[in-house]
Amino acid sequence: MSYRQASYDEPLIRDMESGTTYELPGETGDAQSAIPEELRRDELRLPGVAEYDVVRHFTRLSQMNYGVDLGFYPLGSCTMKFNPKYADAISSFESFRDSHPLSDQSLVQGNLRIMYELQEYLREISDMDAVSLQPLAGAHGEFTGILIVRKYFEKSGELDRRTEIIVPDSAHGTNPASAAMAGFDVREVPSGDDGTVDVEALRKLVTEKTAAFMITNPNTLGIFEHNIGEIASIFHEKGALLYYDGANFNAILGHTSPGLMGFDIVHFNLHKTFATPHGGGGPGSGPIAVKERLKEFLPVPLVEKSSTGYAFNYDLKSSVGKVSSFYGAFGVLLRAWAYITKNGSDGLMKNSLTAVLNTNYIRARLSGHYSIPFKKEKMHELVLSSSNTGRKALDIAKYILDSGMHPPTVYFPLIVRESMMIEPTETVSKHDLDTYCDLLISGARAGQPELEKHPVSTPVSRIDEVRAARDLKLNWRG
Repeated sequence: MSYRQASYDEPLIRDMESGTTYELPGETGDAQSAIPEELRRDELRLPGVAEYDVVRHFTRLSQMNYGVDLGFYPLGSCTMKFNPKYADAISSFESFRDSHPLSDQSLVQGNLRIMYELQEYLREISDMDAVSLQPLAGAHGEFTGILIVRKYFEKSGELDRRTEIIVPDSAHGTNPASAAMAGFDVREVPSGDDGTVDVEALRKLVTEKTAAFMITNPNTLGIFEHNIGEIASIFHEKGALLYYDGANFNAILGHTSPGLMGFDIVHFNLHKTFATPHGGGGPGSGPIAVKERLKEFLPVPLVEKSSTGYAFNYDLKSSVGKVSSFYGAFGVLLRAWAYITKNGSDGLMKNSLTAVLNTNYIRARLSGHYSIPFKKEKMHELVLSSSNTGRKALDIAKYILDSGMHPPTVYFPLIVRESMMIEPTETVSKHDLDTYCDLLISGARAGQPELEKHPVSTPVSRIDEVRAARDLKLNWRG
């Protein structure tokens, strides 16, 4: 497979000068005079760049990048689906695009109806009782969920002793981070030999100090926690809550749900399960759902329906308050609504089946070439180990870059040596699956000196990752 990514010696836009005439928006005419004199500025720190140079600059940058519109994006745990264009088109309708978040509710009944219907979709999909669309990302939804845990025990008078939250050793890093940010101590429970939570070790950790358990099911190893009913009973008998990290929801749509498993709180990743764009820090959306007894703690507002139309409800007795400006990431909410509406319940179930089938196809093709720890059958994603090949996961990942495909997540979860985590999702063809498996097999067989030369076909060759981690430069000033 011959591949070479575009590469330009592209300057920062602040260093560009077009050298021709250009016009700043509102520089002349009525637009300028409409600005009150006390608010006008004599100078703007903007580069003198013409429109055509701006367009060319960002187009060149896009050609030096990789995205879901270019090919398979198998990052494990990230659920990087192709983003359907009908959802983008709907979100670009002028009536949605130009509506102001502070418009009178009577003027945005269509927007409110969509938000209400999305709440109802998510409530039914999760078998929970109430949904808030406020949080702006998965981690934001997690943090909001743990604030609800905190508020719940504060109201019951137990917060002084409910100081601990338990997470599995395979958990996403945001789980312990959210718990710690909300003021809880974090306890870790190990995985058993089959890759699921060690239930006996868990029993010993759960005490009167326990506030909640945070877990995703299937877990980060792509394995279904078959003891989840027993786990729910352990926590509920101690008066603690069960929190569902929705990162891996794509595996179970229509087949089971957090509500049926016994969870009290769940966050959704609309930018994962429901195919809205994400990556690069945004956009995202992480709505949160709860059982009835926790509804009063949800962030406001909720959207409610009456005989006279749709309206925001801020009247929740013990709400954790607002957690985002206005009403959440409406453009992302709109795309998720379009995706769910178009697929319907049967389509969502089929998507999950296809995602699981694709994962197990990869597992079958790579068996014998890579070590595949824990249970044989996987759900939406699988974790490989390159330790049996004598090759480093990082080197194989760099090798893959030179074929124009994206490498898997490497070195996560931490409990697997030389781990490579692959999540194909349902939006990948068999041709791409085979091409990717062939590439991984080739990488496992390549000589170590050869692997260490890669990548050579990308705009940036292999970086010094230790230095990059230790010597951070987080702005354009360098």
